[in-house]
Amino acid sequence: MDVYTAIASKRDERRYAERPIPDEVVTRILDAGRVTGSSRNRQDWEFVVVSDRATFAELVYAPENVSTAALVVAIVCPRAFDAGRAAQNMMIAAWGDGVVSCPNGIRDAEAAERIVGGPPVIALSFGYPAKPRDPDSRTAEGWSSRANRKPLDEVARRV
Repeated sequence: MDVYTAIASKRDERRYAERPIPDEVVTRILDAGRVTGSSRNRQDWEFVVVSDRATFAELVYAPENVSTAALVVAIVCPRAFDAGRAAQNMMIAAWGDGVVSCPNGIRDAEAAERIVGGPPVIALSFGYPAKPRDPDSRTAEGWSSRANRKPLDEVARRV
């Protein structure tokens, strides 16, 4: 799938199939975060794969996203903007492999930090969709027009 179709068709998904993500796909997801640009190329982030999803789920705003996911990644980074860039790259890369995802905010930062070894900015849940989705079922423009988003002329302007 081309990049624009991936971006236009990607939706946050909170329901996952009970299917593991192959190691090579997990590696691509994590590497998509690693190759992301960062402020002054500091790259001072960590992508922490969380094994105890049940415990970690209680520390985020939407626990069911995390507890049912095949993969959970907490991003530890001092700059939220850099973490957001890495998160979006990971989620788009995952979608390129048919893996859906959803970002999640951290509700209990102190407890989450004890688990992941640093202050997480965001948690990402990944898994294969419970209900199959086909990004090629419509054009990128078709996906864009069906998105529940404000019209472009309300969010973009020239000065």
